[in-house]
Amino acid sequence: MLAFDVGPPEIIIVLLLVLLLFGAKRLPEIGKGMGKGIKEFRDATKGLSDDVKSGMEDRPAPPAKDDQSTGGTPPAP
Repeated sequence: MLAFDVGPPEIIIVLLLVLLLFGAKRLPEIGKGMGKGIKEFRDATKGLSDDVKSGMEDRPAPPAKDDQSTGGTPPAP
C-alpha cells in the first residue's frame, strides 16, 4: 500500500494549483518567506543541538559503583 507515492505528474498538478491560487506575482514572495522560515528553523535546531551537546559535556560523571552494592557478603565491622 503506497499512500504517498508522489511522482512527476502529481508534482506538476500541485504546482499548477499553487500558480492558480496565488498567481505569478505572489510566488516569489511566498518562496522567499518559506526560505527564511526554513533558515530560521535550521538555525534554531542547530542552536538547540549545540546547547544539548555542551550540557552533556558539562555534566559531572556518575559516581562509581562499588562491589558492596552487588549483593555479595557484607563487609566486616
